[in-house]
Amino acid sequence: MQDSLQPRERARRFSPAEAFLEILRDEGVTRVFGNPGTSELPFTDALATAPGIEYVLGLHEGSVVAMADGYARATGRPAFVSLHIAAGLANGLIGLLNASRSRTPLVVTAGQQDRRHLAADPMLSGDLVGLARAAVKHTFDVQHAHDLPMLLRRAFALAVQPPAGPVFLSIPMDLLQEPGPVEVPAASRLAPPGPATGLTEAAALLAAAERPAVVAGDGVGRAGAVAELTELAECLGAVTYHQPMNDGVDFPGSHPLYGGMLPATYAGIRERLAGHDLVFVVGTHAFMAHHYTPGPPLPDGMRVLQLDCDPAEPGRTFPVDLGLVGGIAATLAALSRLLRGRVPEAAARLAAAGERAARRRAEVERRALAGYGDAPLDPLAAVHAVASSLPADAVVVEEAITAGIKLREVLALDRPGSYVHTVGGGLGWGIGAAVGRRLGDPSRPVVAVLGDGCTMFGLQGLWAAARHEVPVTFVVMNNGEYRTLKETLDSWGSESTRAGRYLGLDLAPPRLDFTRAAEFFGIGAARATSAGHLAELIAKSAAGEAPFLVDVPITGHSAGA
Repeated sequence: MQDSLQPRERARRFSPAEAFLEILRDEGVTRVFGNPGTSELPFTDALATAPGIEYVLGLHEGSVVAMADGYARATGRPAFVSLHIAAGLANGLIGLLNASRSRTPLVVTAGQQDRRHLAADPMLSGDLVGLARAAVKHTFDVQHAHDLPMLLRRAFALAVQPPAGPVFLSIPMDLLQEPGPVEVPAASRLAPPGPATGLTEAAALLAAAERPAVVAGDGVGRAGAVAELTELAECLGAVTYHQPMNDGVDFPGSHPLYGGMLPATYAGIRERLAGHDLVFVVGTHAFMAHHYTPGPPLPDGMRVLQLDCDPAEPGRTFPVDLGLVGGIAATLAALSRLLRGRVPEAAARLAAAGERAARRRAEVERRALAGYGDAPLDPLAAVHAVASSLPADAVVVEEAITAGIKLREVLALDRPGSYVHTVGGGLGWGIGAAVGRRLGDPSRPVVAVLGDGCTMFGLQGLWAAARHEVPVTFVVMNNGEYRTLKETLDSWGSESTRAGRYLGLDLAPPRLDFTRAAEFFGIGAARATSAGHLAELIAKSAAGEAPFLVDVPITGHSAGA
């Protein structure tokens, strides 16, 4: 390995297509997720004889981007995606929106039409940069072969800079066929971010609080800072909540200080935090409420400390007493050193919080077990059966909307990376993300808990699981309806819901049989007949070496329920 103190080679010369592949290797890319077309043929033709990079084919661009999303989360590196011109990019936009909201680093390319007749508006061409701009953090319209290596390097760097997210490049197909040569600059080495400034003042604010709380955002998990946040919470004895609809494990679910997930409305957040006099918000994007409720997210008079690696976050949507910008792990570790032994009440606070948490968990357990029986299953009982049968090292990928909320109640996941969700809201992500997650880390079993509507949006991802022999257990919570929308209408108290009318919100009759869909794609499947049977299916399939689908009939919505 080259000594970091020795002079580094600054540039090497290749053809444009060879330069493209050389940079991918330099950036650690070993898999390309794609669905090809004519404008990508120069790239895929070069890739066909390139050692060390596998092409992971998906049948629809939504599944392709979702696989890359799950893969990037598993590896901790930007994933690379190849889409096909305007139409393929349009199909992939939903995945790019999800990646943007979930801060997943992706480098995404699409082949543009040949520049020699682009002015004549040829078939398939379009404004690729214009299409992508609203869904990604940055775009590049590559027009010269000699610019391609530099812009690719820049795309990989931008994808991981706070806030992380997808970066898009439009590359004309004839550009890769130019003879070259072009220079490939060496990769740059960047030092990790250090702690924020203002830590003495921050520690004083935290130490003075009588009823402190912490909100653990997904920036904590992305920064690998769960252990550092846990230590800080213990130094304070501070109840710690997950941000609304958290995308990962940002605080251990079985910890005595864990207070659960905050609701996804400002009114609900304000009510949950009302008993605290100070809140430390770490690595979360503006709380991202779902339904509108009037008023601010935080109670009047509450002191607010906010930490983020993105300088745009502190004070962005609510005023803060002190905003900190810096590396999340480094800043939390430095704060813990300043606070260790400084809060004598911390042990008593931890004990009291642990008692409250134990009572809350016992009540959820009681309600779940009371619903056990034959199918169709009570939703809480169904997700409890799934959670109780997971392998200890399992990763749960969740896109189940209403059942997913209940799943969060019964899970107590401690290991970082054990829970994968997207706060983006673009349906059809879960199947592909689960496949990508398992490809990125084959050492851990993956169980995807999916709603039936979400499954229909991303069904093509099952083909990729079968084609690439990825052992994922897909659990479809099948209630035959868009239950979350019915519940939202109920909360509005509309005339139609009082009359029992829900326009366009039923998938049944007939109730979809997802075992037949799995069979079509070449995947084994079974339908759960009881809670006990469901637990057996999950335990067996999660330990297996092939993809498997479990269709779980659950009870539906009753008006006003």
